[in-house]
Amino acid sequence: MKVHQTDFGSGSVAKSILDVALPITLAQILNLLYNIVDRIYIGHIPESGDLALTGVGVCFPIITLIMAFGMLFGSNGGAPLCSVQMGKGDNEEAEKIMGTSFSLLLLTGFIITVIGLIFAKTILYTFGASEITYSYAHDYLKIYLLGSIAVTITLGMNPFINSQGFGRTGMMTVVIGAALNIVLDPIFIFVLHMGIKGAAIATVISQMVSAIWIIRFLTGKYALLKLNWISMKIEWERVKQITKLGFSGFVMGITTSIGQVVCNKMAFLYGGDLYVGIMTVLNSVREIFSTPLMGFGGGAVPVMSFNYGKGAYFRVKKAISFVTWCGVVFACIVWLLVICFPAMFIQVFNNTPELIQAGIPAIRIYFFGFFLMALHSTGQNTFIALCMAKEATFYSLLRKVFIVIPLTILLPHLWNLGVQGVFLAEPISNVIGGLACYLAMRRKVQVKLKEPIQGKLKA
Repeated sequence: MKVHQTDFGSGSVAKSILDVALPITLAQILNLLYNIVDRIYIGHIPESGDLALTGVGVCFPIITLIMAFGMLFGSNGGAPLCSVQMGKGDNEEAEKIMGTSFSLLLLTGFIITVIGLIFAKTILYTFGASEITYSYAHDYLKIYLLGSIAVTITLGMNPFINSQGFGRTGMMTVVIGAALNIVLDPIFIFVLHMGIKGAAIATVISQMVSAIWIIRFLTGKYALLKLNWISMKIEWERVKQITKLGFSGFVMGITTSIGQVVCNKMAFLYGGDLYVGIMTVLNSVREIFSTPLMGFGGGAVPVMSFNYGKGAYFRVKKAISFVTWCGVVFACIVWLLVICFPAMFIQVFNNTPELIQAGIPAIRIYFFGFFLMALHSTGQNTFIALCMAKEATFYSLLRKVFIVIPLTILLPHLWNLGVQGVFLAEPISNVIGGLACYLAMRRKVQVKLKEPIQGKLKA
């Protein structure tokens, strides 16, 4: 297997970011296909596609929760710390951080599987299932949960491949799984007539193959940091550092999950199953476009972390500026496309006339001010890259807990907004949360990059 490694400490900063960020972004997009392809096929199941799609939408919070643990111990926690230690030249500590993260991901995946299977019925009704959609949601969730360990390993450990400079290898992790999922989905759903169960089986198999690929690479000869039994030993001081830094990503995932629950419940209360289905479509479209933002910003994290650890602060500042401009331009283009062609994006998932008619005004409201998500993404990723755990956590909480969730509950009661108030909460959070996060990051970075790094990681 031919591998390519990027040197984060030399050459053009933009080139270093692109060399890692583009494969990571493509990998993120392909990773999204695990769920998006399921929804597209499920939404077009004859006679029951709209109800099946709504059932899967009820499962979103659980899927988001599983992803949150991958961020906690992987992309937002262990991986940035790993990059910083590599920048300082301490590969032994970087290897121990990676091994500890792997052990935590294994344990978490097992616990989620057990708890999820035991309390599946209670969870699904709490998260917005109705008597009509429960059976679809339960059929999907009980199978998806069996692959929780594979999901946490895939999402949590792939960033450690990227943090070593092997962006293209990290991309292949997802290419393999996504391609397999695309092939297996129609076979299980339509050829074998397994419906929504088939979609879940295809996803689990694909995630398992991706997890095997990751473990094979990290235990092979090309990896700079090796995954081994010694490095997997859990030491609580290391766990504390990983969890502290990764907590912001975990909070983002958890609050997104809670927000999805609240949105589903309020959408059902004010609009019934139709609007839960619309919320599922809106979340899916948002994921399609926010994933490149997060992927590109996340791709800059190892570059910023490595140079921060090395003390090359001027390269960190160049990285921040480059990511900001790229993100804003992309998000503005997306916003324009959604406003001009709303029906096209809705029809990807379902072509029921009633859903399309009600979904067009909803998607235009929901995506208002989308370009400000780029500012929030840049701010969050910079906080994570520079090990600013408190700031990263606070601005995760600000957007979801202090803005989105309260407004989702409050706005439907005001000015006779009804279900439209549910969709208004997201754009308001983009404006307030995006600007607050980015402006605070710019101010704090000016101070942070004047301080010596020694002794700051545990602060």
